[in-house]
Formats: sequence, structure tokens, C-alpha cells
Amino acid sequence: MEQQTLLQELNSLIEYYSKRTDCPPNRIRIGYRAYAKLMQCPPFADEVINSALDPNKRKYKK
Repeated sequence: MEQQTLLQELNSLIEYYSKRTDCPPNRIRIGYRAYAKLMQCPPFADEVINSALDPNKRKYKK
């Protein structure tokens, strides 16, 4: 349940920034603990893992 809440918060921050600046963010930096928690959430994990082979170039919400 906590992972879903963290994912919802991340999505709402992305939407807020996109509406405020009229463009989506280019990069989002998150810490390893937040990343580990988000990777436990299947929608986030599927999108990130399947976005690129290189772990440094993986994307969420292309």
C-alpha cells in the first residue's frame, strides 16, 4: 500500500510540474530508497524495466 501511495505522489508531482511549466520534466532524480520502494510497485517497475537495456537510461512516463 505504501508503494502505491508513493507512486501516486510521484505521478501527482509530475502532473503538477507539467501543468505549471507547460512541459514535462526531462529528468527526475530519486534516491535509492525511494527507487527500491517504487520498484516494488508493478506499474512503475514494468514501465522502468522495459524502457531500456542500459540501467542509466531507463525512463518513467516517456
